[in-house]
Amino acid sequence: MIQTQYTSFEEIDDNLKILKLQRQIEEEKVKLAIQNTKKELYPTNILGGLAPLIQKVAISLIAKKLLNKL
Repeated sequence: MIQTQYTSFEEIDDNLKILKLQRQIEEEKVKLAIQNTKKELYPTNILGGLAPLIQKVAISLIAKKLLNKL
């Protein structure tokens, strides 16, 4: 870690304020990431992503049955 030499208490206070704001920003980023992950893991979203695959499988099964009857 780089050591900074301060010449006044005002510089220290300013740096502490900056660090506090940076920490708050990072906390908000983590909260947003958690919320986004929760949204992505909802069952409707998971099943929504599987819908095209399910449709393809269903169509292929129906096509096989129709071809077997002919």
